[in-house]
This record gives sequence, C-alpha cells and structure tokens, in this order.
Amino acid sequence: MKSGLKNNKLEVFIVQKRISKMSGIYLHIPFCKQACSYCDFHFSTLLKKKEEFINAITKELILRKREINEQVETIYFGGGTPSLLTNEEIKHLISTVYSNYSVITNPEITLEANPDDLTKEKIVTLAKTKINRLSIGIQSFFNEDLQFMKRAHNAAEAIKTITIAVGIFDNITIDLIYGTPTLSNKNWKKNIEIALDLGINHISSYALTVESKTLLEQQINSNKIKPLNEKKAAEQFYILKEILEKNKFIHYEISNFAKEGYFSKHNTSYWLGKKYLGFGPSAHSFTGKQRSWNVANNAKYIKILTTNKLPSQTENLSQNNLFNETIMIGLRTIWGVSLSKIESNFGKNRLDFLLKKAQKHIDNKTLKISTNKLVATKKGKFLIDGITSDLFKVDEVKL
Repeated sequence: MKSGLKNNKLEVFIVQKRISKMSGIYLHIPFCKQACSYCDFHFSTLLKKKEEFINAITKELILRKREINEQVETIYFGGGTPSLLTNEEIKHLISTVYSNYSVITNPEITLEANPDDLTKEKIVTLAKTKINRLSIGIQSFFNEDLQFMKRAHNAAEAIKTITIAVGIFDNITIDLIYGTPTLSNKNWKKNIEIALDLGINHISSYALTVESKTLLEQQINSNKIKPLNEKKAAEQFYILKEILEKNKFIHYEISNFAKEGYFSKHNTSYWLGKKYLGFGPSAHSFTGKQRSWNVANNAKYIKILTTNKLPSQTENLSQNNLFNETIMIGLRTIWGVSLSKIESNFGKNRLDFLLKKAQKHIDNKTLKISTNKLVATKKGKFLIDGITSDLFKVDEVKL
C-alpha cells in the first residue's frame, strides 16, 4: 500500500462507501459549443431545443421518482457541457430532484464546466446555488494541445478560470489528457506542476483514445496525423502517477487521483457497484439487477416524453454480466476485487474460474492478491483494460 492508504480517516471512508445503500443521480446535458476532435459522447451544438430539453428532463425526473427507495447522496451534471445552462435552469433541475426524491442533508452536487463558460460572475453565481463541486475540462495548459483537440478555450483562460474558482469553491477537479501527438513529456510534467501550483486537489486524467466516428479517427485514417503512440502514453501515465503520489495524491481509480477528503463520491458509487439513475438522452441507469439506457437522440428524447412515456430500454443482467462488471470496475480501483465477495455473490465455480484466469497475470506481476483481494500492481495499472477483458470472457463457459 502507498503511504496514506492506511490512514484511519480514509479507511473509515472506504468502509462507509461499501456499506452505504444511497444512490446517485446523473443528469446528462447534451449541448456543446463545438465538437472536440476526440469526443464520442452524445451531444449537440444546436442550442435551439434547450428549453424543450429542460422541460423533458424535468418530466423524466418526475415520472421516475419511484424507481429507487434509497436516499440520493450525489447529483452530477454531466455532458455535453452543463455550464451552458443558466443558473436558473440549474436551480430548477436541482429543485426538481429535491421535490421528487429523498436527498441527504449535504449531498455532493457536481457541475461539469469548460473554462470559456466560467467567468468570475458565473462562478460567483454558481456558488449561490447548491452546486458544491466543479469539474473543469482543462485537458491541457498548452495551446498547441488545445488546438489539436479542438477545444474552445485557450491556456490563459484555463489558468485564469482555475485561479478564480479555487478562491470560491473548495472542491474542484480538473480533467487532463495525455498521449496526444503534440504533448512532450516535458510539457506533460509542466501540465501537472501547473495544476499543483494552482491548488487543485483532484485530477482526472485520461490517455487520448481513438473513438469511432470522431474527427480524430478521420484524421488518422486520412494520414493527416500519425497514429497515437501507446508507448509515449504509458510513459506519461507513470509520470503522472509518480508526481501526484509524491504530492500526497491517492491513486484511487485508474484515471483518478485525489488528496484525502476529495474523492469523487459520485464516481466512487459507480466503482463500488451502487445504484444510480441517469436522466437525459443517452444516460444510463443501474439498479443492481437491471441496466437501462435512454435514446441517444435529443429530438426523439423530447418527443417521447411529451407523451408521458420513458425513452429507455432495459436489460436484465445475468450472473455472468454482473460477474464481469464486478471484475471490470473492481480492478480499476484501490479496493480491488474481494475474493470472498466473488464467492458469496457468484459461487465457488466462478471464483475458481477467476483465480485460474488471473494466475498468468499474477505470474507477470500485473496483478496480485493482497488481503484476499485481487488488485492491479503498478506495472498492471496502465494495462488494466486488456487484463480485465481477459478475466471476464466467461459467457461461453458453463458455470
């Protein structure tokens, strides 16, 4: 264990998260000013249906209010770009949640935002709402990277926004992207150092990936840019890990680092397999036994809700589905996969299957067993997606 993980406060936090039965609410706001080159999330750059969308997501919140019995612990405005909403629209949606769901006394309420939307006036007025956590999409503090990714802001705006925000909000996370063709290891270190100097206590950082039907894919396929360098991305991942852990950040999930007390409660609920409801086009929900997802089309989403019907499909999850998901999310976190929980929830046959499949990764020192939990080693963390896919290919196996 890294230093800090044995801290009593952190251990209490982890235990509380495991036994809690509270739920999270995710609100997908499907609007952006412009398309980033790498993004495959559902969004639209046309804002003319924003008012109709607010009415539709309000109706969805009301129609689904009996889907969970647990209290709501977190509310998360994701997207898209939720900071394109007015403060009145944000307050309206929060009020709708409070009116139709049981919400704990001090919920974590996060708003994703882009620097170009966060003027000082906007930040001050946001602080007067129930929003208490900002997730700011910085991606880089260098203009060449931002221009490559087709971001709407520049480096100066990023630094100015954070400088203002940290004086008003205590709980701020930023996104950074590594592995871009424009990013040297020297500038990547500088990116991290700038974030630390600005007083950020949580960083979500992702390797640039090529998603289907994105501008980035088109640029690579047409030879306008070179294919991404996985070796360089791996180097930058370990640079990030080394610098942040030296600065007392806890690497609590593959892409997330935080100082003690600043873990994302909302995202942690996903990784610990808790229930959540997703509202808005393309949003997903999980009840423990079922997964549902809304239509990924703004016009269809709005139209269906005008008929008082839900724009969603539902899937009943098999034991293999749930087993696979437990492996997938568990190995991404510091909590790993509890072997006793695998046996109690899925039976000894699946536990034996897991241990047999995991052995080669243990031999390769990318996984290890510690305190009866299967966890990723430092060597295995960057490779974890491939490792987990190997462990949960069980659908064809009769168990």
